[in-house]
Amino acid sequence: MNTPLPLLELIRGSVVEATHLGSIAVATADGTLLHSYGDPYTVAFLRSSAKPFQALPFVEAGGVEHYNYTPRELSISCASHETSQMHLDAVQALQKKIGIEERYLQCGPHLPGDAHKLREVIQQNIAPTANFNNCSGKHTSMLAFAKMRGLPLENYLSLDHPIQQSILKTLSEMCSIDLKDIQTGVDGCSAPNFAMPLFHAALGMARMCDPRELSEIRTAACKKITTAMTSHPEMVSNHGEFDTELMKLASGKIVTKRGAEGFQIIGIMPGVIHERGVGIAFKVTDGDKHSMDNDLEGHTRVRPPVALEILRQLGALNETQLQALAGFGPEKTLKNYAGLVTGKMYPSFKL
Repeated sequence: MNTPLPLLELIRGSVVEATHLGSIAVATADGTLLHSYGDPYTVAFLRSSAKPFQALPFVEAGGVEHYNYTPRELSISCASHETSQMHLDAVQALQKKIGIEERYLQCGPHLPGDAHKLREVIQQNIAPTANFNNCSGKHTSMLAFAKMRGLPLENYLSLDHPIQQSILKTLSEMCSIDLKDIQTGVDGCSAPNFAMPLFHAALGMARMCDPRELSEIRTAACKKITTAMTSHPEMVSNHGEFDTELMKLASGKIVTKRGAEGFQIIGIMPGVIHERGVGIAFKVTDGDKHSMDNDLEGHTRVRPPVALEILRQLGALNETQLQALAGFGPEKTLKNYAGLVTGKMYPSFKL
């Protein structure tokens, strides 16, 4: 086992003021560890990066056809949305289509990440409800899955509930890891979450993008999910947010999903950098600093620049694409609140 290594450094003046450590695994769909940095077998919780896998058994079972999901609705089922009005309307419409009520969701409420909606909530003293949770799309589809199978709704988040067991089994198969080797915990939204080595998470994402060796049903389900996410990336997070902007720019060739505490998963379609699909999983050891500016816009420090540097080193993005995403990194000039340049930050790794 290797130790985490420096991923990103921040300099103030000529002094390194902060260093973020982590590990990276890059795998192909045939199970090859293509590149790594630090410890590619670091065990980490996928957090919200698990959402495409959590949706997969529902899609395989015919849930999309059963409820007549649109690709946009499937995309928000895999989302950590920012609770713009667009997201709230989409989740509410999906619940109406399924025939469930918001009160069934057990994810709990939180404030919006969308700046416009956050201002509205503060100014009008609106109390957030469960649909405000950035996981409300996932929970809505978990309830849809339970309802479709005639299973109880009140305990849909219990690890021993049949839909959670279906998710666990599917994750095990996609990531080629024994069920007994997947560690479980409770996510921020109260759903079960899963920890595994980065290599296995990367392998699962590679197969999601390149499911040619999987069953016909699973292949079709994987393609529905990746197509939904890349054709409606604004539902996965929000306009202006890293995951959305990367997928928009990549035009169907890259799928990405952030997770909490510095986890990120990325899938690259076959033929972009390798004949097979490629998966990337990385973990920032100290989590990831998130801040809000004076316009109430959120900014994540580590994951976007690290992700861009990985994609740059792999040759998955060209210079024009990198320039279009330069606001996220990989290198950034740092300024204080008065607009004075104080230093810079830059990735400090080589795959």
